[in-house]
Amino acid sequence: MICRHWVRPIIITLTGLAFLCGCRYDGPLMVETITPSVTEGPTSVKPTTSPTATATMTPVLATPTALPSPTATTESETVIITVVYDNNAYDPRLQTAWGFGCVVERWETTILFDTGGNGAILLSNMATLGIDPVEIDIVVLSHIHGDHTGGLGDLLATGVRPTVYVPASFPASFKKQVRAITTLHEVDGSQEILPGIHTTGQMGTNPVEQALVVETSQGLVVITGCAHPGLAEMVRRAGQIGENEVYLVLGGFHLGGASRSRIAGIITAFREMGVQKVAPCHCTGDQAINMFAAEYDDDFIQNGAGKIVEITP
Repeated sequence: MICRHWVRPIIITLTGLAFLCGCRYDGPLMVETITPSVTEGPTSVKPTTSPTATATMTPVLATPTALPSPTATTESETVIITVVYDNNAYDPRLQTAWGFGCVVERWETTILFDTGGNGAILLSNMATLGIDPVEIDIVVLSHIHGDHTGGLGDLLATGVRPTVYVPASFPASFKKQVRAITTLHEVDGSQEILPGIHTTGQMGTNPVEQALVVETSQGLVVITGCAHPGLAEMVRRAGQIGENEVYLVLGGFHLGGASRSRIAGIITAFREMGVQKVAPCHCTGDQAINMFAAEYDDDFIQNGAGKIVEITP
């Protein structure tokens, strides 16, 4: 696999159109490096050709991506998380829109967790960040809402064939459309997707949701799409995976409009669980973001579209 941090030109053919992904941005990189010494409605799978237009997705060469075998322990690996879709601005070069999606890189494996709500914006932001769709080995969808699944059709329309993991409760029609194009796994209970990379399994009821849990040298990283089943509950479930404490919680906290007392209770629960750092975005809400920032101080990570977090040994 070609590492996206190399400078290179890439040309991808999209249904007869030439899509040019030029060299990586030469300006200042907006990267948060973490080392030991520092610190919504259901949708069908359809590609969007513009923010308002849709097109029928045609299966093309449905060959699942072969995943590389790990050659090192999880404790010695750098993990890179790049937010490629969010309604909060961070990197001014990127478009913002309601929804969430982030890319997780470890070893030579690349996972896209959620795809945002608009495929054109997802692919544009990825191109700006130097992320080629062909690099995506696995897609994990947190829950069925369109602002987290809407970009999948456009991603698959590029011709890439990642393995897709969805909660088993996803509509049969959605799963059928994906299976017609690539390999799909239905998630019920918690499971290990790859060594050191887990899903919490299905949680909640309306909607059912899963979170991604990544083992790192500093502890567990929990990535939430919206945390509809309850943020503290999802982090608590994640903390039961592996032997390490939760180091970082990143993603949508679903606290927009929540009372100060409820937010304060969640912050207290985080402290009791030993959560060391937070990087809220998407549906967290300004009040909750400000309260987490005040509580966590230097351990609060400003988040939004284009944020890059590196967790190093």
